[in-house]
Amino acid sequence: MSSSPVPGVDRRLFLTSLLGAAAGVAGLSGCADGSAAAAGEGASTAPLAKNVPAGTSLKIASYQNTQQLQFRLAKLGDPPFKVSNWLNIGAGPDVINAFRAKSLDLANNAGIPPIQAYYQGFDAKIVAINITRKPNYLFATKPGSDIRSVDDFKGKRLAFSQGQAQGVVLLRALKKAGLKYDDVELVPLTSNQFLTALQSGQVDIAPLGNTQAPAYLAQYEAKGARIISTDVVDLLNLLWAPVSVLNDPAKAAAIAAYIPYWAKGQVWAYEHPDAWNREFYVRTQNLTLPQAEAITELANKPFYPPSWDEAIKWEQETADLLAEGGFVKKFDVSELFDHRFEGIAAKSVPAEYRK
Repeated sequence: MSSSPVPGVDRRLFLTSLLGAAAGVAGLSGCADGSAAAAGEGASTAPLAKNVPAGTSLKIASYQNTQQLQFRLAKLGDPPFKVSNWLNIGAGPDVINAFRAKSLDLANNAGIPPIQAYYQGFDAKIVAINITRKPNYLFATKPGSDIRSVDDFKGKRLAFSQGQAQGVVLLRALKKAGLKYDDVELVPLTSNQFLTALQSGQVDIAPLGNTQAPAYLAQYEAKGARIISTDVVDLLNLLWAPVSVLNDPAKAAAIAAYIPYWAKGQVWAYEHPDAWNREFYVRTQNLTLPQAEAITELANKPFYPPSWDEAIKWEQETADLLAEGGFVKKFDVSELFDHRFEGIAAKSVPAEYRK
């Protein structure tokens, strides 16, 4: 961690730098009174409506337009409600800010953003789970680095995003290697700053998604950059929504209707890697076909568990890991799950995609 003698100051800097002034103030207020938000308070437990009322609409996150493309290629048709806006948004801190601004109703993230939102005092819940068994991230070194393993991270500057999946993958990797937070310097950045930070030498290491690594190596491997593989996984790929949205019976019904589209779209992409490579990675992301094929080689087979028990356990371990570092307060993550939606995704896919 930073060499500052006041660790608490470092953690406050993480919050403000990652989440902006308004969100940072919310996070700091949670620190100041020694308690996290009472997430789940006032959340509806009413049964979900079987049909979506006419005129219902949702604002849904679709990073790089992935959702619409999957639905079109899989020929799923339109959901039984209006999508009033598809937001090209993916990073956890950006999603939380959009939730706060009421410009977003539903988002697809990893497990850590709901924990971060809880700590900031924002009430949201998880409504669908996709379990990932293979690592989605690799560690990339800056050009000219002599780092060759996680053990070599000691004393180095590591790109760290507290509110995103990359952050918890890094913390889990450090713990597995027996490194303490004070053994490294965690540089607070958001994931969209990682590549620039690596290229400029601002950091020695940054966790990159499997989709980013091939292009980074193509540009910088000749200059001494390399990739360090990790077997640390980020188990959860999830859908979540603000409680204010879930308390609206019409919107809750629309979310329940959307979940099968989300699951079936991911299954289609997994089952049709050649088409997905061409239509997404090559056509929209400007990757070469070999680069696209290298990414899909690492792709996770999606699994939608009928029971969320494993997901809750994993989320608790993640929250506890962050609490150990002083990044959040310890709390019971069961508050983060809206069990009215449990099993919807599993029922919408073939048996081989259910855990």
